[in-house]
Amino acid sequence: MHLPHPPFRRAATAVTTAALALTTIAPPLVAAPPATASAAAVGSAGGHAPVSLRGVHPTGATYAIEIPAGWNGTVLSFSPGYGQGAGDQRRPAGLGGNAAAQRWLLDHGYALAGTRPYGDGWAVEETLRDSATTLTVLARTAGKPRTTLAWGSSMGGNIAAGLAERRPDLVDGALPYCASVAGPVAMLNQALDGAFAFTTLLAPDAGVPLVRLGSAGTEAGANAAARNVLDAAQRTPQGRARIALSAAFAQISTWSVTGTPEPAADDWAGQQEQQYAAFMPTVFSPRFPLEQRAGGNLSWNTGVDYRALLRHSGRTRQVRALYAAAGLDLDADLTRLGSAPRISADPGAVAYMERNFTPDGELDVPVLTLHERGDNFPTVTQARAYSDAVRRAGDGPMLRQAFVDRPGHCGYTGAELVATVLTLETRVKTGRWGDGAGAPELGRLAARLAARDPDLGTARFVRFTPDRFLRPHVPGGLR
Repeated sequence: MHLPHPPFRRAATAVTTAALALTTIAPPLVAAPPATASAAAVGSAGGHAPVSLRGVHPTGATYAIEIPAGWNGTVLSFSPGYGQGAGDQRRPAGLGGNAAAQRWLLDHGYALAGTRPYGDGWAVEETLRDSATTLTVLARTAGKPRTTLAWGSSMGGNIAAGLAERRPDLVDGALPYCASVAGPVAMLNQALDGAFAFTTLLAPDAGVPLVRLGSAGTEAGANAAARNVLDAAQRTPQGRARIALSAAFAQISTWSVTGTPEPAADDWAGQQEQQYAAFMPTVFSPRFPLEQRAGGNLSWNTGVDYRALLRHSGRTRQVRALYAAAGLDLDADLTRLGSAPRISADPGAVAYMERNFTPDGELDVPVLTLHERGDNFPTVTQARAYSDAVRRAGDGPMLRQAFVDRPGHCGYTGAELVATVLTLETRVKTGRWGDGAGAPELGRLAARLAARDPDLGTARFVRFTPDRFLRPHVPGGLR
């Protein structure tokens, strides 16, 4: 079931002249010429001097705009990840990608824009709004872009997906990378499932609150107590088995630590070590700031069958092997989880996070997502949740997904980022994906880019299908 889209989904939303008049330009961090480039100069090589702007919107959000000489008419609008709000006017907005990708894009005629919201934490609501204002400033400065691509990292990728669904009048395509594209409700339900199993089986008397935390101090205390339990459990075979079971519900990757080789398919202990390393930031990721913003608890496990979740997790063999080695009864632990008291959500908090932002998969512009195979922050299974939502909405042809063969979060090379940007731009301009969005084609394109510019680094695109997301959520899906 889908909630109705906001009325601005298919209609252009203009930022008023009065609001723009209130926009203050902070002292530029780099030399900035007057913002008077002619719209007629867009796309004409050498048609205007480069433009470099840093400023502050009336909301307190900071923005950055870089337009090279000979702008080709394409702009990439960047949204940052969680916890990267401006806070004050001295914190400038970023432009996305990495330094090598930014340099390549500017050198090849692409404009870059970035918006850093004044709000901190899960500042999706503000960034969806303020990104539109930044693009209006760019259009008033240098003319309307021919092509606008939204991109963003982690939470910023959720915002890019939000712009693709809600503002097809504003953006022509989106590149969410390392992104929480399952949405915040599904993400924190996934974490709750891991935390619920962990505390029920390993810390029933530790008094670790899981939801409705009330304050940052409460959350910090709960995380410290959970960390102590986790470290103690990791020292025993029984504890390691139960950590692996909890990690299966949270869908923590068995290859999580950057710079390490992937454990073998039957290296159950090696896989568990990797899950242990990622357990706290995945399962006990920041919750209080999201509850505070949403006005209540946005997670629940009422009606959840943990036996069924384990069956569908792709981790059953690992968990059974570790339980057998520890001399534990897996069936008894699953029974214990089945009878433990459940947690309910606050419908108003869920509704807020549906608006800000839970994808429903309805796409009017093409989207290309990029994920690391061993990402946990969010888990790579979020890519599967998103593709399933898009397919159910009937818009599967609008989406392609790319994966790189490494663990970690948002650690892409310049070659990987530029290759995906060029592939998405080609789809926007031609109306066809062709063969260019597959792993071999992306790899060959990245190799050609790196051969001409070694600073872009190498690429590790790989064919990959993530495990099914255990508890996806679409707007209106609260039990």
